[in-house]
Formats: sequence, structure tokens, C-alpha cells
Amino acid sequence: MNALQRIEDTRQALNEALQARDWAAIGELDLACRAQMDELLQGAVEDEAAVRVNLEALMDVYRQLIDVASDERQSLVQQMSNINQAKQATKVYHLFS
Repeated sequence: MNALQRIEDTRQALNEALQARDWAAIGELDLACRAQMDELLQGAVEDEAAVRVNLEALMDVYRQLIDVASDERQSLVQQMSNINQAKQATKVYHLFS
């Protein structure tokens, strides 16, 4: 299997992990993808058009990852804010009870 095919397989796995929100798998696949990119860049490129198409598809997956991760982060920030507000309300309630 050549480097380009491994990158394609990793891109598909990243997309599946993204759909499942499997952040541990995404982290592992990201590391694998980086190593595969290094391998691809070190070797001779036979089909530049195929490389371009494959890398554009990979960039699309990473854009989606960034969007989803940002949304997840914002959701966590909101949840933490709600928890802190509830703690403060509980403290106030106990002061007056």
C-alpha cells in the first residue's frame, strides 16, 4: 500500500471517528496522518493531481474537525458556566436558610 492510499484510509477513519465524536481515535489518527504526510513528502510524487485531490479531501475533514471541536469547546464552556452559576446560587441559598 502506498503513502497516498494510507492517507486516504486515514482520512476515511478520521471522518468516521469525527461522526462518532471519538476524540481518542481522532488523536491517534491525527498522529498517524502526520507521519504519513511526512512519508509522502519525503518520497517522489508520481501523480500530483491525485495527491492534490486527496489532500484537499483531507483538509475538508480537518476543517470539519476544527468546527466540531470549537462547537464542543463552546458547549463545555457554557456547561461550566452553568455549573458555576448553580454553585453560586446554592451558596446564596444556604446563607439565607
